[in-house]
Amino acid sequence: QKAAQNLKPVVPIKFFISSRTDTGVHALCNSAHFDIQRAPGKPAFSEKDLLYSLNYHLRTEPIRILNVYRVANSFHARHSALSRTYIYRLLMGCTHYSQIPVFERDLCWAPAGGSLNVPAMQDAAQFLLGTHDFSTFRSLNSETHLRSPVRTILQVDIRPCPGFLSHHYEHRRLEFWELKFRGRSFLYRQVRRMVGALVAVGQGKLTPWHIKELLEIKDPRAFPANSMAPPSGLFLKSVEY
Repeated sequence: QKAAQNLKPVVPIKFFISSRTDTGVHALCNSAHFDIQRAPGKPAFSEKDLLYSLNYHLRTEPIRILNVYRVANSFHARHSALSRTYIYRLLMGCTHYSQIPVFERDLCWAPAGGSLNVPAMQDAAQFLLGTHDFSTFRSLNSETHLRSPVRTILQVDIRPCPGFLSHHYEHRRLEFWELKFRGRSFLYRQVRRMVGALVAVGQGKLTPWHIKELLEIKDPRAFPANSMAPPSGLFLKSVEY
């Protein structure tokens, strides 16, 4: 908003963001909408003008505007979204956090113990697909009583993925895996809780069937203690319209 105010709009600009993220969570791509009104007699900004101008004023910040589109007045970055896609990056093969490559620090999670049973995690993930009451998989906050716990998960994938410059340290035998979740919307910390539960399955602390049981309990207090995945490995990948 500070960058946009440098464009000298007639009315102060307010951004409406499609998705909020916890502190420590990243966004590969997010979206927002705003209205901008120029002084009388000045032409409207083009998409390209806004793109370059906003990025100029954001040059010292860890954020970049990738695209700008003119949209109808009825468009809303949050409410018009058809789905949102998150990915979570896991690192396997580390027996201690100090073994995480320095360029991957705060960009993945290396669960204790090193290896995980990925096939068991993939079996467990199937229970999360579809429409469920995800009460057990949300953290409590001030909005809990205002929002329905029913959500629909359209896609869950667990696949190997590359690490940053990992081909230069293949001898270390580190494995990167990516958990992808797509749904119209998610509850507070839902993705981090789902990842934590799936990792517990991979570690043998839970069975795939336990995921189904946690869904059926519908109680946030039933979620295994200290099992929520940390924010560092989570990325908002895209918002679909």
